[in-house]
Parts: sequence; structure tokens; C-alpha cells
Amino acid sequence: MSRCIVKHPSELTNTFLQAVIFATMYSLFTNMQDIYGTPPYSFSTTQVGLLYLGPGFGFLIAVWFLVPRIDTVYNKLTERNNGESKPEYRLPLANIGAVLLPVTLFWFAWTVEYRENIHWIVSIIATFFFGLGQVLIFNTLQNYYIDAFAQYAASAIAAGAVFRSLIGGVVPLFAPTLFDKLGYGWGWSVFAFLTVALAPSPLLFMRFGEQLRKRFEVDL
Repeated sequence: MSRCIVKHPSELTNTFLQAVIFATMYSLFTNMQDIYGTPPYSFSTTQVGLLYLGPGFGFLIAVWFLVPRIDTVYNKLTERNNGESKPEYRLPLANIGAVLLPVTLFWFAWTVEYRENIHWIVSIIATFFFGLGQVLIFNTLQNYYIDAFAQYAASAIAAGAVFRSLIGGVVPLFAPTLFDKLGYGWGWSVFAFLTVALAPSPLLFMRFGEQLRKRFEVDL
């Protein structure tokens, strides 16, 4: 007997959140040259390449200092619950990431929109915090999947990986058209508004995740 994982609300909602993050990340990476390689910055290809250190350092700092705290928080919450653990105890740090994503995207959106009057480092600092938020979201959700779906975790993770990779691969193809029509300010704000809409999901699944897991558990 197997469990119908793909119909679980947490799988669908959190996978969509990851897909939005993937689409945003790859849209950022594929448009760095257009943003920074043209006036007013007019950076060379090498200089633009170095700007990827912004989100890169965010990834590294999150992995070194924040990801280990996922287990710390999980263990403390388990201890408070008389030693009984729950998958939802993996999610608290995801709320930090859920706040960082829209804040940094609005920050990036409007600093590159008015880049004629703003130093390039201001927008790159935004990408650093975007990197922090992205890693927090991905690592907490992956841990949540493993705990929530147990022996079916590989199926849940694989289904999510396929979906977010498709979205992450397709959306950047249309991102330049979006920026041409709306400008960088409102164009990047579209991504920011999507993350605003999805920001409450970790908090909601912390509160209602256990009930949903029991309600939507289906044996096939």
C-alpha cells in the first residue's frame, strides 16, 4: 500500500513556493548581464561575474550558520513537547526565509529601477539576503518532507524537484519580456508579490500541518 503524496496540500503549496524561488533565482542569474553590463554601470563580463558572489555568499553563510539551527530548533521544540517530535518542528526558520524573500525582491526591484542614482552595491546586498532566505526555505522544506512522508520522502522530493525545475527553466525565458514591458521595478515586483502571497505558508503548516497530514493521508 502506498500513500498519495502529490495530493497533499503541504506538498503542493510548498512545492509551488520552491518553484517560485527557482524561477526568481534563475531569472536573476540570467539577467545580471543586462542589468549591470549596460549603462549606468557598464560592467565588463568579468565584473558582472563577480557580482554573483552576492547571492553566493548568502548561500554559504546560510549553510554554515543557519541550516544547523534547523536541528537545534527541532530538538528544543521536541523537548518542550515531552519528547514527541513532529515534522512541523522543522519549519520555524522557514518563516525567516519567507520574510526575507519579498523584502529583498522589492529592495532589488527598485534599486535596479533607479540605478542611475544608486550605487550598485545596494542591489547586490539585496541578493545576499535573498540567498539567505532561499537556503532557509529549501532546507527547512526538504527536512519537513523527509519527516512528514517518511519512507515516501524520496517520491515527494522527486515530484517537487521535477515541478520546480520545469518552472525554473521556463519562466526565465519570458522574464526579459516582462522587464521590457514593466521595467525592472514592477517586473521584479511581480516576483516579490508572488512570494508575499506564499509567505504565510510555513506558518500555516506549522499550525495546521498535523491535521492536514492526518486528513489527506490516502492509501492506494
